[in-house]
Amino acid sequence: MRIWLKTRRVEKKLTHEEVANKCNISRSFYTHVENGTKTPSVDVAKKIAKILDLKWTIFFEDESSSKEHINPNTA
Repeated sequence: MRIWLKTRRVEKKLTHEEVANKCNISRSFYTHVENGTKTPSVDVAKKIAKILDLKWTIFFEDESSSKEHINPNTA
């Protein structure tokens, strides 16, 4: 599970459905991304990251801390 992703989504007070709709992906796919069972494409990773104020590269790293990846321009 991508705890950092869930934590950030909850901090932003967004549901799976809301993030998915803003990214033009299905809620079930977003759920898989958050659970860590699927990896998003670069395009989708960038969309999710923009919505949640994260660096998009976080999706492609082995270990990460959400604090390291909060977008400094919006935090």
